[in-house]
Formats: sequence, C-alpha cells, structure tokens
Amino acid sequence: MTLFKYIIVFLILNFGALAIGSWLMANGPQTDWYQSLNKAPWTPPGWVFGFAWTSIMICFSIYMAYLYKQINKTSVIILFVVQFLLNVIWNYIFFNQHLVGLGFTTIVLLTVVVAVFTIKYIGKMGLLTLLILPYLIWLCIASSLNAYILLNN
Repeated sequence: MTLFKYIIVFLILNFGALAIGSWLMANGPQTDWYQSLNKAPWTPPGWVFGFAWTSIMICFSIYMAYLYKQINKTSVIILFVVQFLLNVIWNYIFFNQHLVGLGFTTIVLLTVVVAVFTIKYIGKMGLLTLLILPYLIWLCIASSLNAYILLNN
C-alpha cells in the first residue's frame, strides 16, 4: 500500500474516533451540567476545540501513516487501538456520565500512550515526530482542564 493510502486510512480512523466520541458525549459541552461547572481560567473558547482536534488528527494521521509504513508491527497497531479507545471513551465518561475522576484517569492514560508513541519511535521517525507533538501538548492542556474541574467542583 502506498503512503497516501495509509494516510487516508488513518484519516478515516482518526476522524471516525472524533465522530464516535462526539456522538457519545451527547452535546456535553452545551449541557447545564457542564455549563455550571467551575472551569479553569485557561479554558479556551469552544471553537478552539474543533480547530485543535482537526489539526491534531490530520498531523497524527500523517505521523501514523509514516510510522506504520516504516515499522508495520503489531505493537504499533495495539498502541494505536489503545489510543483510539481511550480517546473515544473519555467523551462518554466525562461528558455523558459526568465521572470527572475517571475521566481524568482516562485522559492521563491517553496522554501516556501518546507520550509512548512520541518517545518510543523518535529514533525511527526523526523530524516526523513533530507531527505528534500537537496531540501530546493538547492532551497536557486537556488533562489540566479536567484536573481543574475535578479539584474545583
């Protein structure tokens, strides 16, 4: 399979994860529950989340296509699937079920998985590692937002 086809496959998978997560959160950010929470002063406006996730998933899809083409190992797929599942279920846990503590645990685990991708494959990916950094940075911010809600509500 060509690199372009891998990019398309990972774009479909990653944007599919965003779509499933969005569906599972059931208008979470617009609910009375979320609106009434004491949120971190650094919480970005709503439109930033859509822009950030779109950019992140484009970069991550390119990163994964290169990684998979170079390595093509079961460990890469397992790590990707764990990342996929954690990304999707955080929305349900946090926004739908209002389990802020479990949500925090989930997002920290997701951050660790993305950090493992970043560190484990930096030798193989070189400068392409820059493509995963927006994901890792955003997850650190999102984790801090979740932590603030956990500690202040």
